[in-house]
Amino acid sequence: MDKRNESSSTDFILLGLFPGIKHINLLVSVILLIYTVALTTNSILILLIWVDSHLHTPMYFLLSQLALMDLTLISSTVPKMASDFFSVKRTISQVACGTQIFFFLTVGIAECIIITLMAFDRYVAICKPLRYTLIMSQKVCLQMATVSWAGGALISLMHTAYAMHFPICGSREISHFLCEVMAILKLACEDISAYEKAVVMTSIVVLLIPLSFILSSYTLIFLSVLRMNSLEGRNKALATCSSHLTVVSLYFGPAMLVYMRPSSYHSPKLDQVLFMLGAILTPMMNPLIYSLRNKEVVGVLRNIMLDPHSQIVSLQELGTPGLMMIDGGDDGGGKCDDNVVGVLVLKLLEIVMVMMMMFLLSKKRTG
Repeated sequence: MDKRNESSSTDFILLGLFPGIKHINLLVSVILLIYTVALTTNSILILLIWVDSHLHTPMYFLLSQLALMDLTLISSTVPKMASDFFSVKRTISQVACGTQIFFFLTVGIAECIIITLMAFDRYVAICKPLRYTLIMSQKVCLQMATVSWAGGALISLMHTAYAMHFPICGSREISHFLCEVMAILKLACEDISAYEKAVVMTSIVVLLIPLSFILSSYTLIFLSVLRMNSLEGRNKALATCSSHLTVVSLYFGPAMLVYMRPSSYHSPKLDQVLFMLGAILTPMMNPLIYSLRNKEVVGVLRNIMLDPHSQIVSLQELGTPGLMMIDGGDDGGGKCDDNVVGVLVLKLLEIVMVMMMMFLLSKKRTG
């Protein structure tokens, strides 16, 4: 009995999503809807890139890694938040809290790296097209993915271990819907000013420096695009780069506001809003931005929906897909019509309606 009390005394209590807010049921329903759409769209995007040989290019390989990271990021937060909402017990053990922090930071940092590498890929493809296949080889692409995941895991491990070693005094209530480094530090007994400086330094390395590389790459890209003679090539380059920059703003903006503000400016409600934007909304928006605005991806989706048997046969013939080092230009799969987008939206709505029915049924049972 004493051991149970001792173990429970080390647990944290997550106060959840906006404690005391009205219409919390509606907000949780919207988040579950976003989670469902994010799971569906990211999974479809990964499947399309894996199935169709026309998408076996460096750009789409990096995009598949981003989609996988988005799946991991949103799955590290929403299931636990939903579980706490539907159950009376809102505790989380110290080990589970550290595990959630580790995975959240790992994927978050890995996304910063992979988005920077995607900007470099576009810079090489547009500004140095003759050297693209040489620079963006299969080996280099695999190294990029490895560096992103390994770099995120290494930095995350250091911050997780250091943040969790601080002794906790008094209340163990966390004013958040997930275990997060800055929220944990507010409960620490010791002086954390030195560690806060380390967080800022890490943010400079992980956020500011990559952001400067991204902005520099796209500045050079836009200057190169303005010198293009082909109007079609210019429009295609601008469309691709505008999608990338939208993702950059959605991801880097909230992250910089969370980790680069002084602790005195932090408030639980604002932090939760920023985390919802960066960790919940962005994983849903990324595949929609890249797929619905990308003729090649929509074209592949159209082909699969119109003739799924041929895609299955081509997949069996293909086996494990490699990386074809081409620039991914329009080659027939890029022509599509607006009906494909409508069909995609209808399919997503069907899945969402099923999930909402399951949500309402589970709510009646718990009630």
